[in-house]
Amino acid sequence: MPRPALLAAAVAAVTSLLVAGCGDGSASASAGGAGPSGTVTVFAAASLTESFTTLGEQFERAHPGVTVKFNFAASSALAASIGQGAPADVFASAGPTNMDALVTDGVAQDPRNFARNTMQIAVPPDNPGRVTSLADLARPGLKIALCQEQVPCGATAKKVLDRAGITVTPKTLGADVKSVLTTVSLGEVDAGIVYRTDVLAAGSKVAGVEIPADRNASTAYPIATLEDAPNADGAKAFVDYVLSADGTSVLEAAGFLAP
Repeated sequence: MPRPALLAAAVAAVTSLLVAGCGDGSASASAGGAGPSGTVTVFAAASLTESFTTLGEQFERAHPGVTVKFNFAASSALAASIGQGAPADVFASAGPTNMDALVTDGVAQDPRNFARNTMQIAVPPDNPGRVTSLADLARPGLKIALCQEQVPCGATAKKVLDRAGITVTPKTLGADVKSVLTTVSLGEVDAGIVYRTDVLAAGSKVAGVEIPADRNASTAYPIATLEDAPNADGAKAFVDYVLSADGTSVLEAAGFLAP
């Protein structure tokens, strides 16, 4: 081969190696070689407050320099806010309805169920209304708190009452499950229907009354990254952590059931 051709071939080979090397470096970085960074903003159902706060702290310890910022509220309110453009990376919903709406609109992607929850009756510690069963909620004169029906805890409570054939006229309708629980713990009502996990999280502030399995209802909890997540790498890492064995352990300790 003539010398000019050999020189050209050598230059081409070196150039190819340099380009390949740059490409490998980019792939490694995009694969998350340095791990997640920055702030991960998570919109999560109010019933996840305690368990996700713990998960956020553990995630931050596992990834120094990362901050997890939470917005806890009713799933319906969070979904509406996300749909209107609120900057968030992850959405964790109580019940699939609000998540499905965001998926349909192309806002959330590939949701996965990570937990399940059932309902329980919460009463003040001294149980002034002497509520011992689901049927007691229909007793005249009792003050009952429920979540608003468009909120997952309200929709699930309605399923429970419908299955039991019980009609309840609530004294108050809470914006989310935590507001119902607060009303009960303050003694402003005789009872409220909330998630089992919220009774457990409240500790001595309330007491729980079981709902028979054939009358009870459950709801699944899906989680997803958001299409326009400001921190896409951090979002994926957090979702993966929730779905991991460590995440499952925290959720089970909080009283959640396997999905």
